[in-house]
Amino acid sequence: MTKTLSESGYLVGKCLVAMPAMQDTNFSRTVVYVCAHTSEGAMGLVVNRTIDQLSFDDILEQMDIEPGVGTQSIRVHFGGPVEAARGFVLHTADYRDEGTLPVDSNISLTATADVLKDIAKGSGPRRRLMVLGYAGWGSGQLDEELKENAWLICPPDEKLLFGEDNEAKWNTAMKLMGIDMSRLSDTAGHA
Repeated sequence: MTKTLSESGYLVGKCLVAMPAMQDTNFSRTVVYVCAHTSEGAMGLVVNRTIDQLSFDDILEQMDIEPGVGTQSIRVHFGGPVEAARGFVLHTADYRDEGTLPVDSNISLTATADVLKDIAKGSGPRRRLMVLGYAGWGSGQLDEELKENAWLICPPDEKLLFGEDNEAKWNTAMKLMGIDMSRLSDTAGHA
């Protein structure tokens, strides 16, 4: 049985939801799915921002993969400011490839051309998100940001990760946590 990344503990398989006061424009009002988090650092993917200048078919054509039926409707997402040309497919665990990393029992991550070929043929994962770039944190950096109240932690669901309405995902995450935005302060503090 393959061990999932979430079995290492930390925040793997959770979503980070940017607090309203987040100043970094890369992360303002974002929802980030954490794919890796160890004592050495963390890696996640922003799931609620698209790159409108680039289509999935553009990526397929750049990789000499024939676009398939329905591929023109797949949007490309901004995963974060690190390695903006590096591609990932975050997807449901029903798809498995040699290069697939199970994040938890329901979600996996694949960064090979094979997943793109399978999506183009219609045999890829049931639900997926094409992402370029990622969010990265060095050792202790994410933990420090959490102490500074920059992020809230939210359990993900498929609608939050793979839903089409990116504009609503931040509010959806807040509602999943039971947060009434009208009662949330813009300033951070410590008790």
